[in-house]
Amino acid sequence: MTATTNRPAGAEPGRGGTAGGGSDRAAGAGLLMSGRRREAGRRAAGGGTPPGGSGATGQHGIAEWLGAVVSSRYASVLVTLALLIVTFAVGSIRYEGFFSGQVALNLFVDNAFLIVLAVGMTFVILTGGIDLSVGSVVALSTMIAASLLQSGWSPPWVILIVLIVGTTLGLLVGLVIYYFDIQPFIATLAAMFLARGFCYVISTNSISIVDPFFTAMADARIPVGPGLKITPSVIVALIVVAIAFVVLHYTRTGRTVYAIGNGGPSAMLMGLPVRRTKVLVYAISGLCSAIAGVLFTFYTLSGYSLTAVGMELDAIAAVVIGGTLLTGGSGFVLGSVLGVLVLGLIQTIISFEGTLSSWWTRIVIGSLLLVFIILQRVLTLRRR
Repeated sequence: MTATTNRPAGAEPGRGGTAGGGSDRAAGAGLLMSGRRREAGRRAAGGGTPPGGSGATGQHGIAEWLGAVVSSRYASVLVTLALLIVTFAVGSIRYEGFFSGQVALNLFVDNAFLIVLAVGMTFVILTGGIDLSVGSVVALSTMIAASLLQSGWSPPWVILIVLIVGTTLGLLVGLVIYYFDIQPFIATLAAMFLARGFCYVISTNSISIVDPFFTAMADARIPVGPGLKITPSVIVALIVVAIAFVVLHYTRTGRTVYAIGNGGPSAMLMGLPVRRTKVLVYAISGLCSAIAGVLFTFYTLSGYSLTAVGMELDAIAAVVIGGTLLTGGSGFVLGSVLGVLVLGLIQTIISFEGTLSSWWTRIVIGSLLLVFIILQRVLTLRRR
């Protein structure tokens, strides 16, 4: 006869279907739940975490957060912002009267033209190019404005002509760079000499501006708070920054600018208007240079052939310190504004010091530029 084993209905062999197996499972589950309740009780009482566990977790979270910040595309801009805040704090501690709202606003008042110039340079550098002609275009704009005003032209026509000349020169540079496949450095260097030469053709002497509209713009102050004032040039500069921000981040042109900087051939394969955009960024740079020239005439009320010598280097330094990669493809126009403010703050501190030569400004700017180029290289390698 074959032995027969009695099992409860529904029980499976090897699955603990006997009554003894069920009681063992129940007992094990009870012990597990009891252990979990005791562990939860210890944690509620503050004694459940091993010594150093919470601190280690917190340190790990901070490390992850810092790593994410360093690896993010905003790292260079955040460094520039931190530098600006720390520098202003040091100046406030060291110099009496430095911690003032008007001192901060004066950074915009004294550098409104450079902010506009840096905006145009940002467009160019984002595509991986460079524009060495912007300083000479500023000088040419001041000379054209001063000479036409001296001849009796009305201010609106003078400003319009200046803007057309600057934009046209930038457009020609862009066309030469693209269609003749010339390096931007060489093409813009030629444009720099060309614009500076036209300045000397107009006049070798300084031309004063006495037009009522220009003098009114130079003397105008707009109150923004108790004892705080800005100039109309600051409003113009902020409008230019806002327009550039929208164009770069919310339009197809802006996306194409970044795509060209990250790889021109790839952008062409994606069907983006690379040719048109490359020409356009130099036209934008020329337009911004002309606007900066007009603002500079408001600031100085004169036109002079040797005006803005080396200003293109200040614009490039501001853009790089603001976090834009010289190789293109990464950067923000607001970062360039922060870069201009850092340069202006350095000049302000040296002015408050009173015992330092103005050449120290160049020394500090050169050092900062070197540091930020190295920082950009480190951040780029880390992202890879």
